[in-house]
Amino acid sequence: MRVIKAPFFICCLSLLTLILPASIQGENHSKSSTALTASDTVVGRNLEAPVNTKSLSEKFWWDEAWYEHGVVDNPTTHEVTEQRVSFVNPLDNTEIPAIVYRPKKSGKYPGVLFQHGRRGLDELVQRLPRRMAARGFVVLAPDIYSARFIDKLPIEHLPETESDTNAAVDYLLAHADVSTSKICLYSHTRGGYYTLQVAVKFKRQDTEVACYLSFYPHWQNPNAEEPMQVYRYAIEADSLHIPTMIIIGEYEQYQRRRSIETAVLSMKQAGKDVRLITYPGVGRGFDFRPGHVRTFADELATKDATLRSASFMKQHLERWKKP
Repeated sequence: MRVIKAPFFICCLSLLTLILPASIQGENHSKSSTALTASDTVVGRNLEAPVNTKSLSEKFWWDEAWYEHGVVDNPTTHEVTEQRVSFVNPLDNTEIPAIVYRPKKSGKYPGVLFQHGRRGLDELVQRLPRRMAARGFVVLAPDIYSARFIDKLPIEHLPETESDTNAAVDYLLAHADVSTSKICLYSHTRGGYYTLQVAVKFKRQDTEVACYLSFYPHWQNPNAEEPMQVYRYAIEADSLHIPTMIIIGEYEQYQRRRSIETAVLSMKQAGKDVRLITYPGVGRGFDFRPGHVRTFADELATKDATLRSASFMKQHLERWKKP
């Protein structure tokens, strides 16, 4: 007989509290008096009995129809096509190779800019923009490392790459298949820093960008000294004022999680529209870990995060449909 070890069972039980569809229906619940926290999903977790003691009005994922009647949303999945393209950064005329992912079915779709992180745009990472295109977006994925002859997994940060990502915004908005006059920024790891600069430093959040979404972003200048990496966050986060969603795993690297949580808490205290989702039982890279090391927790978290991210971006792009 196969025996399931307790930690695995507990991990799965924790995840099941997180994957309910994200809408609140039915009853009117009062706000709790708990102190403001960074994460919107984790209050406390005793190993013997995982709990979330926030009131139902604060559990953004709560769905009365699902809980009482078993109603489950059926997500739409599109067959995806890929096209290799390139565009030019006008600041220094660097040519940037990129991939456009879009639904195979003809028509126009909302625009999303995906920026890779320190791994580069390799085969594992390419799954991320492909999955989002399958949700019904035109997704542009620039390969800024190939453009600058930067090796995979660089330590130092080349500031010129920030303007490469910024130039991608104009290319995407001019694409004939994009149905919106604004786009959303979607990224992971160091790509979260590039897109933060696009929104704030290049001021795209004031005109062309509707929302910011990042999986476990490196929210600090990669060239900053070690104490800044551990104890501070990129100051640009304080100026980010578009709707923002950050997704991390419970076992995220300490120096990354600390800066993310500190930045999100500061943004919340300033009244910004920001949400931090922490998935239990997973760590950094849970959304693209390969099969030979992938866990059940990775799979549950990835599917939920992908659907939740698509819903977030569609919500904030809806009002920017071109006539």
